[in-house]
Amino acid sequence: MALKARVLYDFSSENPGEISIAENELVTLFSEEELEGWLEGENSRGEAGLFPASYVEIIRDQITSSTNNNGFSSPKTQKPTHSSYTSPDTHSQRGLRAGSGGSGGGSFHTSQGSDDDWDDDWDDTSPATEVPQGLGSSPPLYPVTSSLPARRDSSQQHQQQAKSSATVGRNLNRFSTFVKSGGEAFLLGEASAFVKDGDKICVVMGKHGPEWQEDPYPFTCTIDDPTKQTKFKGMKSYMSYGLTPTHTNVQVNRRYKHFDWLYARLVERFPVISVPHLPEKQATGRFEEDFISKRRKGLIWWMNHMTSHPVLARCDVFQHFLTCGADEKAWKQGKRKAERDELVGANFFLTISTPDVPLDLQEVESKIEGFKTFTKKMDENSVVVNTTINEFARKQAAGFKKEYQKVGQSFKLLAQAFELDQQAYSVGLNKAIANTGDAYEAIGEYFAEQPRQDLDPISDLLDLYRGHLANFPDIIHVQKGALTKVKDCPKQEGELHDRCNIISCATLAEIQHFHRTRVRDFRSQMQHHLRQQIGFFQKITAKLEDTLQRYDDDQ
Repeated sequence: MALKARVLYDFSSENPGEISIAENELVTLFSEEELEGWLEGENSRGEAGLFPASYVEIIRDQITSSTNNNGFSSPKTQKPTHSSYTSPDTHSQRGLRAGSGGSGGGSFHTSQGSDDDWDDDWDDTSPATEVPQGLGSSPPLYPVTSSLPARRDSSQQHQQQAKSSATVGRNLNRFSTFVKSGGEAFLLGEASAFVKDGDKICVVMGKHGPEWQEDPYPFTCTIDDPTKQTKFKGMKSYMSYGLTPTHTNVQVNRRYKHFDWLYARLVERFPVISVPHLPEKQATGRFEEDFISKRRKGLIWWMNHMTSHPVLARCDVFQHFLTCGADEKAWKQGKRKAERDELVGANFFLTISTPDVPLDLQEVESKIEGFKTFTKKMDENSVVVNTTINEFARKQAAGFKKEYQKVGQSFKLLAQAFELDQQAYSVGLNKAIANTGDAYEAIGEYFAEQPRQDLDPISDLLDLYRGHLANFPDIIHVQKGALTKVKDCPKQEGELHDRCNIISCATLAEIQHFHRTRVRDFRSQMQHHLRQQIGFFQKITAKLEDTLQRYDDDQ
């Protein structure tokens, strides 16, 4: 017989894997065993998933059907009314859903791997490190994790029931990005770590609001064409990229797996910074020329965004990645140090220094809502632009080329017909018409080659920014979670406001950096596109003018 339970309190699902249940509803349990405070089962609507174990009461046979010796049925355990229970953070769970549909998130905990994996046994074909994924790969809206919320014992529940409404409770939803990022722990004052001067991150008040303090020593980094390398006497092959940062002018060689490892560390370290997504992996065709070229272009964009970010550029793990040469021992030491970094999660926020004057929370909330609207619209329209230019590029490479070649071939046929006339004065015209046919065929090739010069770069840029847009729902979720906590606990607002202000300053500084970088990138890319278009049509014009001149030369 299936195990049943009666629902004690309403619960609304907030994340994938959870189901909503209503008070007095009967649910079917798949197992009586709790998963760290959660049960798995099916509600009356046939939906299967997780719900809090403390929200239901298991109906046991001996309680529901057994009788006492006097012949009377044993009374059921009295169920407390829903109104008598105050969940730890009922209100703070509301309205914390991240961003628009299609935006992604991921687990903030990433696997650290082993030194053996880092060296010979870790190949490009190995499974990807579990890190937040980009929008283009259609990731889940909320972090995916194998760990579930910790179970609260009955004494803790009674203590929480006795607290007033002003008490700062923990978010019941332990899947929440606000919880996973460490934002909740920081806001509740649970972060503790030693922060060196070199680890401090400054937010300053700029003309348009909070900004990251500029890097006093900016630099760039070039990525050379990769070379194919082998190991184990040629049994395994991989591509090696030469990186040369301008502040050292010393080249270091890195594989894609090294970029992947670095990305995982950065995502873990900086919960409110949009770490640009890496180019996607590919299981087959890794050594094909087109794929190698596209990946290198993607890595160049990625590197440009890394070196231009005031915080990421001077991060110690990124600097180690750029500067550590062939010394394997030094490389492993830096790797272990990065993987044991204490300034991650809640402790990251301890590194942030903010302006003296705190922000107005209502103004912060207004700016965040405005940015959410902006990112949603940018994401939607980026898809439209990308689809349109890719279709146009396909037409140029196939349709336009084919049509111009048809025209060129028709002119050549006309010239062949005219050649049947043996008159000397017809020779020049015949050659000119045949040359016109060649010109149109050449122009068809121009159209086929042009998208690589002006349309593909725009598509690459849009792909990069769609990765950023996929990051921001989680970043905003952290800030809104902090803001909700402050609103729900007005009597303790003074204690929480400073820490909420730190999260808000960091979030707005990252938004400001995103906008500045976006304006820089799209201005530069659109200028490049138009210059390429002008050069393209000038090339066609020059070809046609040369063809026209042939009619005068051959008279």
